[in-house]
Amino acid sequence: MEDVKDSRLKKFCAKNKVVILGFVCVIAVIALIAVGLTQNQSLPQNVKYGIVLDGGSSHTTLYIYMWPAEKENDTGVVTQLGECLVQGPGISKFAHKTHELKTYLNACMQKAKEIIPVVQYTQTPVYLGATAGMRLLRLENENLADEVLEKLTEVLRSFPFDFQGARIISGKEEGAYGWITINYLLGKFTKKLRWLYPLGNETNNEETYGALDLGGASTQITFVPQNQTIESPNNALYFRLYGKDYNVYTHSFLCYGKDQALLKKLIKDSEVSKENINDPCFNLGYSRKMNTSDLINNPCNKENKPTLPFTQLQIHGTGNYQECQKSILRLFDTSDCPYSHCAFDKVFLPQPEGHFGAFSAYYYVMNFLNLTSDASLTQKKITDTMEKFCSEPWKDLKERFHNVKEKYLSEYCFSGTYIITLLQEGYHFTPDYWKNVHFMEKIRHTDVGWTLGYMLNLTNMIPAEQPMSTPLPHSTYVSLMVLFSIILVAAIFIGLIVFHRPSCFQKDRV
Repeated sequence: MEDVKDSRLKKFCAKNKVVILGFVCVIAVIALIAVGLTQNQSLPQNVKYGIVLDGGSSHTTLYIYMWPAEKENDTGVVTQLGECLVQGPGISKFAHKTHELKTYLNACMQKAKEIIPVVQYTQTPVYLGATAGMRLLRLENENLADEVLEKLTEVLRSFPFDFQGARIISGKEEGAYGWITINYLLGKFTKKLRWLYPLGNETNNEETYGALDLGGASTQITFVPQNQTIESPNNALYFRLYGKDYNVYTHSFLCYGKDQALLKKLIKDSEVSKENINDPCFNLGYSRKMNTSDLINNPCNKENKPTLPFTQLQIHGTGNYQECQKSILRLFDTSDCPYSHCAFDKVFLPQPEGHFGAFSAYYYVMNFLNLTSDASLTQKKITDTMEKFCSEPWKDLKERFHNVKEKYLSEYCFSGTYIITLLQEGYHFTPDYWKNVHFMEKIRHTDVGWTLGYMLNLTNMIPAEQPMSTPLPHSTYVSLMVLFSIILVAAIFIGLIVFHRPSCFQKDRV
């Protein structure tokens, strides 16, 4: 019976060999056309550039981005071409010496001129966004803040680029743009190779990352709560990106960046200990003198301005992690919450969920403590590391890290303890949740921060709707073209053999 079936199949194939070969050829041709139409974009020849200056509270950094003009709406195509750390303090420190801003920015702007082709100068947008340092200056003296921005505008317009403006961005914007940057670089907003998925079966439930940003004067937390209501309208943002809606929670805690938090702590300590403070957040043997005017005149203390009867504060380090954490806890007011959940200071915070990318000072501090490379980070490991570091005598610490600036080295005990306390007690991250926190500096060679998201928004490079098709990666395109070409050539070759030597296929014919 099986022999009869085989014989019938061979007879069918022999009689219809032309039809079968023709069908294979047609399929191969259709596949080649489909791949060609899907790719249907020339290799990028027209490259565009953009410059963003991050005017932070403690320093300014210039970032240079580039992208192929033909793929402006394809997520993940913008790359960081270079960066330049401006030498000197944050721009808010130039409130009374704005004439120095040109010299301040000149070296990094010259570097940008060296990197970007001359023919692209006039087409390269330049943006400057000022963050918490300037937000504090504006609270303290709005006229001075305006003068700084006016001088920055004058200086940046003197360079041959397409200057688009200098402005103070809000804490809400800073949080949102950081969230956009992380998820853009991780490719969370859109799927690649859409052509592989039937439209009816395609799903788009890719979970986004939350963003944790820590600066010198403020800190931001931004994420998409799942099945949770954002009870405070001031903390709610709505985005439609690549055809999907995102209801985002964000909050910026002004005066809770690591530098301002330290000053707030020292004020509370001085109210108790007077002019001599034995501080557990500094290593044993370390000492520092501070002018009390730096504490009293700080804009973060504008509402509750302290009255200190002495002009200098003497700090003596005692180096104790547990006691340091206790002193930091006094910064967070968790006594009252008008919502179902709060962070601190009566600010609404949904229950954190999903993965978080922690960047800026989160990364720099944890990287110094060698805590960024562990994929299975635990709260116990972080706590043990901090206990050991804070208890090390200042003399030994200086010998071990003689290349680190004394100001930075002396504050790592406080900064590390502050990060743990902020996440654990301020944001209510449980001990098991630390495995979901990823300390990030770069993603695909691009710095993580708010600047890329800011530029993407201002240049409209993230569309509200999903593009109809996404070009294939060049390697995939070449591989598929070669595969279908081989199939087509093989089909033609077999056809020629059939027509020239048909006896080879008729051995079983009766």
